[in-house]
Amino acid sequence: MSNRITINPGWVIGISIAVSVSFLAGIIAAWIGESILGFDRSPISDIMIAILLGMLIANTIQIREEIKKGFKFCATTLLRIGIMLLGIRLSLFGAGKFTLVALPFVLIAIIIGLSVVRILGKKMNLSPQLTGLIAVGTSICGATAIVATAPLIKAKEAEVGYAIACITIFGVVAMFAYPIIGNIIFSDSPESAGLFLGVSIHETAQVAGAGLMYQSQYNEPTALDYATVTKLVRNLCMIAVIPLVGILYTNKNQNESQYPQSWLSMIPWFIIGFAIMSAIRTLGDSGERAFYLFDHDQWEQIVESIKYTAEKFLIIAMSAVGLTTLFSGMREIGIKPFMLGLFAALIVGITGLITILFFANPVISFLS
Repeated sequence: MSNRITINPGWVIGISIAVSVSFLAGIIAAWIGESILGFDRSPISDIMIAILLGMLIANTIQIREEIKKGFKFCATTLLRIGIMLLGIRLSLFGAGKFTLVALPFVLIAIIIGLSVVRILGKKMNLSPQLTGLIAVGTSICGATAIVATAPLIKAKEAEVGYAIACITIFGVVAMFAYPIIGNIIFSDSPESAGLFLGVSIHETAQVAGAGLMYQSQYNEPTALDYATVTKLVRNLCMIAVIPLVGILYTNKNQNESQYPQSWLSMIPWFIIGFAIMSAIRTLGDSGERAFYLFDHDQWEQIVESIKYTAEKFLIIAMSAVGLTTLFSGMREIGIKPFMLGLFAALIVGITGLITILFFANPVISFLS
């Protein structure tokens, strides 16, 4: 009997479409910025064009489910590989410093977000489960946290769908709006702008997209570094926050929630990968010849190639995010969950904005 591996053609087509959209987005962004607007270097972000183009295709053309699997691969696995490779941009010292800077702002936003959403959910007479899913999705890391929390609080499938739809809608809006707001308020501090993006935007993909937009629009790669590390710190907070949400948002008449048997299983693998890439960068930079194999120029070329690959993976992933964003399900959310999702997004965003505005520079200076 043959054990040949078969590849689903639809899956390959989906990946090819996402790659094509990302490539076309770069051409369109350059054309608009240089040919129409007359700039020497286009100020239009190819990330933004990739997402918008993907959304246009997704909402005008009926796409088969097999092809959507390719989109999902790009928006999840390829995204995570890209984030992992971004670790090469920072030494362990730099990543550790960014983590220490981000941690207090992340914790404040999580605590305020969870507390206020819990109060609002009760006042709006929403179920504890739906309230908890919106709270954890907004405060931690979007759909990943929602899916991980749902079994603990015995949420219904409809509630999971509502929560994911809410954080998707407001996360997409924030992904486009917050880089502009961040540059207006933190124009002289890309570190603070990156912190703001990482603290305030829900999904890992959305934070990566916003960070890339900020980098390309304002030529500030530091903002992407801070946004990425800040989001990874939020992701790690799942270890403590999801069990807490399981306690706070479970009905009293329900059986005791089943918590994960292994805490390590809750650590996303791409966070470990990011740390490994940072360690590789640290070791490579430490001697006259990187790993006794490459001279300085060769090592710099390797680092730049990995950075380039990471950013291309993220652009393809952003195309896939657009290709999987459908407007048809938004009408089904209902006004109360929608309003709670809006309040939750605003609470987390405003909390991040205020705390970073007043305290980020002193914290960064203290740790420098």
